[in-house]
Amino acid sequence: MVETMIKKPAKKVLTPEEKAELQTQAEKMTAELVEKSQKALTAFSTFTQEQVDKIVAAMALAGSENSLLLAHAAHDETGRGVVEDKDTKNRFASESVYNAIKFDKTVGVISEDKIQGKVELAAPLGVLAGIVPTTNPTSTTIFKAMLAAKTRNTIIFAFHPQAQKSSALAAKIVYDAAVKAGAPENFIQWIEKPSLYGTSALIQNKGIASILATGGPAMVNAALKSGNPSMGVGAGNGAIYLDATVDTDRAVSDLLLSKRFDNGMICATENSAVIQAPIYDEVLQKMQAQGAYLVPKKDYKKIADYVFKPNAEGFGVAGPVAGMSGRWIAEQAGVKIPEGKDVLLFELDQKNIGEALSSEKLSPLLSIYKVEKREEAIETVQALLSYQGAGHNAAIQIGSQDDPFIKEYADAIGASRILVNQPDSIGGIGDIYTDAMRPSLTLGTGSWGKNSLSHNLSTYDLLNIKTVARRRNRPQWVRLPKEVYYEANAITYLQELPAVKRAFIVADPGMVQFGFVGKVLSQLELRQEQVETNIYGSVKPDPTLSEAVGIARQMAAFKPDTVILLGGGSALDAGKIGRFLYEYSTRHEGILEDEEGIKNLFMELQQKFMDIRKRIVKFYHARLTQMVAIPTTSGTGSEVTPFAVITDDQTHVKYPLADYELTPEVAIVDPEFVMTVPKRTVAFSGLDALSHALESYVSVMSSEFTRPWALQAIKLIFENLTTSYQYDPKNPTKEGQNARSKMHYASTLAGMSFANAFLGINHSLAHKTGGEFGLPHGLAIAIAMPHVIKFNAVTGNVKRTPYPRYETYTAQKDYADIARYLGLKGNTDVELVDALIAAVKNLAKSVEVDQTLTGNGVKKVDLENNIEKLTDLVYNDQCTPGNPRQPSLAEIRQLLRDQL
Repeated sequence: MVETMIKKPAKKVLTPEEKAELQTQAEKMTAELVEKSQKALTAFSTFTQEQVDKIVAAMALAGSENSLLLAHAAHDETGRGVVEDKDTKNRFASESVYNAIKFDKTVGVISEDKIQGKVELAAPLGVLAGIVPTTNPTSTTIFKAMLAAKTRNTIIFAFHPQAQKSSALAAKIVYDAAVKAGAPENFIQWIEKPSLYGTSALIQNKGIASILATGGPAMVNAALKSGNPSMGVGAGNGAIYLDATVDTDRAVSDLLLSKRFDNGMICATENSAVIQAPIYDEVLQKMQAQGAYLVPKKDYKKIADYVFKPNAEGFGVAGPVAGMSGRWIAEQAGVKIPEGKDVLLFELDQKNIGEALSSEKLSPLLSIYKVEKREEAIETVQALLSYQGAGHNAAIQIGSQDDPFIKEYADAIGASRILVNQPDSIGGIGDIYTDAMRPSLTLGTGSWGKNSLSHNLSTYDLLNIKTVARRRNRPQWVRLPKEVYYEANAITYLQELPAVKRAFIVADPGMVQFGFVGKVLSQLELRQEQVETNIYGSVKPDPTLSEAVGIARQMAAFKPDTVILLGGGSALDAGKIGRFLYEYSTRHEGILEDEEGIKNLFMELQQKFMDIRKRIVKFYHARLTQMVAIPTTSGTGSEVTPFAVITDDQTHVKYPLADYELTPEVAIVDPEFVMTVPKRTVAFSGLDALSHALESYVSVMSSEFTRPWALQAIKLIFENLTTSYQYDPKNPTKEGQNARSKMHYASTLAGMSFANAFLGINHSLAHKTGGEFGLPHGLAIAIAMPHVIKFNAVTGNVKRTPYPRYETYTAQKDYADIARYLGLKGNTDVELVDALIAAVKNLAKSVEVDQTLTGNGVKKVDLENNIEKLTDLVYNDQCTPGNPRQPSLAEIRQLLRDQL
């Protein structure tokens, strides 16, 4: 048998005349772009700070709203990285960058010192050339476009050919938003057909004021040699030193989180780990236990030969490798690795720094070096940076962030960023793990890396700045209503509530029919001064936006000073949104009659965020009304939380809104209101409350303040839900009444916990399956609950949600601690988690709840027909960022199927 190889046609060799013609065409094309850009620049230079800030806010919001869409687009086009991590980078580029620059003064006088007689003024540089790499094609585009707009510069992009479509889509999204907000046309442009000739002509055009160069060494060097000023970045061969004093669990967790983030493509990602001898074996063991793979030395050459190609800097990553998984790389190199392994480890000798495996990797590969003393660690880290990555970043994991050695280490290392106790890939870009550096996707390397800046590119002047960045946990908070009244007949507080002259009551029909609204009215009638009242008493289950608008319109006609919300979650949520819209309408005349305006406002309000204090869209502060919440079911917790769930009229998708303006000023938790609640409602609301407590206990934002509330709520629910369910109001018993009271308090305690620690994917899944298949919220919660516990309660190779306070993955232990608190039996954490899941299932069974989708009328075919849509909706749900395990889209799909 004779094998024949089909050879690809040889690439045509262009004649000098053909090359000259292509260069001429490129110069003509870029000259036209620059001419349009200069006209836009002239217009932009007349804009005020207020106009500029409005434009940048619109761009940030557009980038955030389309974050996942752009993540999919980038991954689909390039085949590199991880969709979920690209989504994080896109949100970072819009949300974090926007919050860092939004208050910067960039127009006219920006500072004045009358004592020195000094005035500083800001003016745009001019037309910028923006080079965008294939590694971060959409996030870098958003970042550079927003920075250009904030400084009133115009920008022309040259995108990487392998990411042209996704980069252009990102540019178009923020450009369209900017123009709609008033920006001049053509202030953002891009080369439509990428080519080396086009990019070269652009960066060499004399009309370019400066080049923002992010890309490979060849492109950065071309920008530096173009004849125009250039702000570029060098190779990012960053190294981290693990000191013997370090918390090895946190250090390993941070290191693997960083290496896995977008498959190691961020230039700040650790490429080498220098580990002090006393902890060397422990660190390697823990890394392997969590999914890393120590490659046998016999396979080093196979992988090195496949991954690296010789270049002017020593060795560079081969084109197909960047951003691919460790498993894919090993397979392509002909090396088999065990299942469940992804980060590839190589034990190297520091005497051989300069060999291929010591180079920048842009993938989940990590070189390991063993050192005896701190001084040797400094020498090794500096040698790695001197070989490749000079000036970029170095890091240290150490026991105390106040250890004097940190400053000694920083002083000795030629790097612009010295990152302390944090995952470098995310820490190096600023904001998320440290406030010491501006959020940025262009990281300068200073004179060490032949750069004109030594900091994270932002609105700074250019300086060589050496920054020591310590990991931080931002101050947390506990925010609740200013007053919470409880016990039987707590409703009597309405007689004493201050400043009530005009009270507006929001309730569902049952509250009116069964006399509960009458109880509220009777208390108001006992006040010394007469209170005018108005009632909206027709709130439906799963309230829609149009219903909230109806409530707001009725409020606008009545003009209340007090809003009283009475009912279950639906009434409380609808009332919260109605009250917000009413307050909003007093500052936006005509908005309640503008359906399109309301729709746009709603789409902004449901914006997903990573940090509630940094969300792009802020809720207006209520100034006309106080809000009192009186729950009549034991599940929602809405009376003490900043959350409200509202349903889109057209799509039927449920959106959880979150803002502290939605927290009532007063909560009245009166168990007399739940004595006649139907059994079905008792079951669903009780399981909803259980989920609130479970999810907030394991949340990445949980704390010593929130966990006691969650634990007590869980205990009360397990002890009382079944008895509360079995209670017959027609044949009252002391035991049944007591159980109903305890469940009511448990609901509020769980609400207090999740109001401050947030929730997780149990609610994300339930919001979407409930909306899609018409399931009651508590039922959808119950169906997902055991699967979410099982999904979260794992160890080893786990992708934890990035949140600074959550240092190591502890979900399995957290669930086990809950089981211990309940007195469940088990010799290990795994056994205790199994016992907890069994207890949850038994509890659901005791209240006659079928914990399957098919058992509640959902067909498998209907789930499969909607699974892609539901997967993205779950991922984009506001509850997802609080979950301890960051789910991939594939894992969400599986969780949806598991519920069948």
